[in-house]
Amino acid sequence: MTDLDAREEVLADIMREASELARRLYLHPDSLGVKLKGKQDYITVADGEVERLIVQRIAERFPGDAVLGEEGGAKGSGDAVWIIDPIDGTANFAHRIPHFSISIGFLSGGEPQLASLGAPMYGEVFRARRGRGAFCNERRMSVSATADINRAIVELGWSVRRPARAYTALLERVLASGATFMRAGSGALGLAYVADGRTHGYCELHINAWDVAAGLLLVQEAGGWTNDFFAGDALEKGNPVLACTPGLREALVAITGVGQATEKLERRVT
Repeated sequence: MTDLDAREEVLADIMREASELARRLYLHPDSLGVKLKGKQDYITVADGEVERLIVQRIAERFPGDAVLGEEGGAKGSGDAVWIIDPIDGTANFAHRIPHFSISIGFLSGGEPQLASLGAPMYGEVFRARRGRGAFCNERRMSVSATADINRAIVELGWSVRRPARAYTALLERVLASGATFMRAGSGALGLAYVADGRTHGYCELHINAWDVAAGLLLVQEAGGWTNDFFAGDALEKGNPVLACTPGLREALVAITGVGQATEKLERRVT
């Protein structure tokens, strides 16, 4: 068994345990201890408990690996890096809306190699391994074949890290193009839905690495296109993200202004 094989097996076990924990906590809202870190930036007891569980399980099996978590920050260094968002969609979670997820990505050589994304209240686990496809539970996923912008559903993320006018201008451009939009509050699930052909694109003008480390690989392995999110210092500071079906790439790059693919990602979809 290779190191990646071992990590893939452990990742599946971790996601099952973390999803069960998140589900239990969601069903007991009185114990969530909901707080605000900033404007519309929620944190709950679940964020900390789920991340601690994941970090502990990784440390038990792969003590030399580095970990980057939304709540706990960076631990360790090296080529093997786990990137964790314990509850992506915390505002939904805190308000008793079941659209949230647990996102775990594993990077080696600066590229996502493994992805697992759990939606505990929907009973879904999305997973991918580079070169081996992407799956929802045991069903292989594929992005939509839609190439007509007039038929496209584009999910638009939002954060306070960019001015509101940047998002309203983006929304106006999307609508003017003939597409429609949605916002569901979990960037990780937004990417997973592109991978599964449920929507046709996901864009956010600034997003953190823990929100997308799993979702980007899901889209790529499902035959989709993504911008080169991990260029530069994205691990520390985040970047814009765009993911879509290949047939909408040209239109959505023009509409959103989010960058071009690197050569390595171009090869993933040709």
